[in-house]
Amino acid sequence: MNPRTIIFLSVLVAGHSAWAARPNVLFIAVDDFRPQLGCYGKTRVQSPNMDQLAVRGVLFDRAYCQYASCNPSRASLLTGLRPDSTGVFNNNTHFRKKAPDVITLPQQFKEHGYVTRSFGKIFHGAFATAYAGTAFHDPQAWSAPPWLGSPQYYFTPEGIEAARAVYARKFKKSGADLEGWKTEFVQALCTEAPDVPDNTLYDGQMTDRAIEALGDLKEKPFFLAVGYLKPHLPFVAPKKYWDLYDCGAFEMPNPANAPQDAPSVALPPWGELRGQYSDIPKQGPLTEAKTRELIHGYHACVSFVDAQIGRLLGELDRLGLRENTLIVLWGDHGWHLGELNHWAKQTAFELATRAPLIVSVPGRKAVGVKSAALVEFVDVYPTLCDLAELPKPAHLEGTSFAPLLDAPDRPWKTAAFSQVIRPGIMGRTMRTERYRFTQWSENKTPGKTLAVELYDYHSGSNEVENIAARPEHAALVKELSARLEAGWRSAQP
Repeated sequence: MNPRTIIFLSVLVAGHSAWAARPNVLFIAVDDFRPQLGCYGKTRVQSPNMDQLAVRGVLFDRAYCQYASCNPSRASLLTGLRPDSTGVFNNNTHFRKKAPDVITLPQQFKEHGYVTRSFGKIFHGAFATAYAGTAFHDPQAWSAPPWLGSPQYYFTPEGIEAARAVYARKFKKSGADLEGWKTEFVQALCTEAPDVPDNTLYDGQMTDRAIEALGDLKEKPFFLAVGYLKPHLPFVAPKKYWDLYDCGAFEMPNPANAPQDAPSVALPPWGELRGQYSDIPKQGPLTEAKTRELIHGYHACVSFVDAQIGRLLGELDRLGLRENTLIVLWGDHGWHLGELNHWAKQTAFELATRAPLIVSVPGRKAVGVKSAALVEFVDVYPTLCDLAELPKPAHLEGTSFAPLLDAPDRPWKTAAFSQVIRPGIMGRTMRTERYRFTQWSENKTPGKTLAVELYDYHSGSNEVENIAARPEHAALVKELSARLEAGWRSAQP
């Protein structure tokens, strides 16, 4: 054989082997997702598939988003930049306005030979015809256009009637034109339990398509991003998932009241719930029955999503891909279910900033363990680069937690940092091993502190009393304020 031919074939075979050995990435995002799972100690929750994923990987018990709202959180994780660097503090700003040339996480994989595909809500926006549409998507990130589903939420006669009424009022439609409600983002009833197959709903349809994509991608290194809408409001899930729970057995929110001595700026109005749904009062407390209904609906949605994730992981196993696939499951931020007299997110409290993070990586030493290390969602980008042996872009502002996948109890970050904004005011919060410390300052004069919060988690209960003003904590407040000012770089391991 010609020596040149031998050399060519050797290079070709070596290249094919390297290609085949590259790990795939299954990147699963879940919207408005607090750690309400059996594997996180919530034994009432029916979440067998996510619990099983935790058995095969590492569950991070203290993982924190950088901003407790959809677009800012996703922009931060997917760019590897913190909110101050993305300039994204709301659901109306595209990260490329401030960082036009940034290489996103999926884009980094695409530029290094991966096929990258997106289904559902990954970047902000989930519907092809409504709400944000494709305005917040990032074409550079994907090898093919993302799949976005229908914004139709309601399927029972009562839900459809309520949706048509809202649509008629909001869009000034009538008669045959009322059918257009299915193409718009219509919020009517806050819950619904339609007796329909799973793939009647957005998340079931999306899972069908993601499973099809797995079959198409099985011979190539892939980065497959699958973004579930539920348990985002409205809490709509097929009836069989509601039937998993006894509504009367749910505990009422605890603590039910705002923390003692917390500043008013700490808890915003229930913007996600109040004024958006026709069956929620415009002011005043919710009834016990409505509170239980919402809690029940949230749990039903979690179980619905769990079933879809189970289908997705089952197909990964059927195709023989699990042993060469990195799996990352994360919620974009937490959610209040009436605790602290708040519903939804947009706070600096533990319930809004803490979210699930489960990472399963074949071949790592730590399997089926829980890590108490403080990690941040901005760390996911560098971690996946390390696990896939890709170079890390210089702009990243997180720390790879890949070492924790072998030694989950090793010393790690001393703090996690999050932000939340109010009109003219910025809240910066820091979670340490023991404390949560938050400072509220004027945007125009950042050095002017308007309010301070300090919560001690060793007291046995989360955020019941703000102890920042107590004289005996003056030195501690000064120390934590200096650490917050020093920022994330000073807290790295």
